Amino acid sequence: MSSGYNKPIPVPTPESDVFWEKAKQHELWIQKCLNCNKPFFYPRMNCPNCLSDNLEWFKTAGMGTLYSYMINHRPVPGFEEDAPYAIAIVQLDEGPRMMTNIVGIENTPENLILDMKLKVVFDDVSDEIAIPKWEPA
Repeated sequence: MSSGYNKPIPVPTPESDVFWEKAKQHELWIQKCLNCNKPFFYPRMNCPNCLSDNLEWFKTAGMGTLYSYMINHRPVPGFEEDAPYAIAIVQLDEGPRMMTNIVGIENTPENLILDMKLKVVFDDVSDEIAIPKWEPA
């Protein structure tokens, strides 16, 4: 567990409780609609495609590709030690996209190649919250 974690910590909501509970177990779960069969992320009560509330959670493979990113050189308070760091969009193998950080490599344009294969890793920031981040596969 990270000691002295001074960044904002997510607060689970009824819509996201399952996501955070599974992340704490180092598993990445997302939802899919049982009516239109489309997976989606971020957690919500209705399908963003057809508005159905007939949803289920499922475990992802934890794999994806780098869809887009920007490198932040002027961090907000709490993130100073991480700069420069990438704020990235990862396309999950299952289809949805997730905003995240890339870890495990220096965040430079030379290292952050679009479509590079990534795998999920988890940052245990408290006893209750593990934040999914991504590293080269």
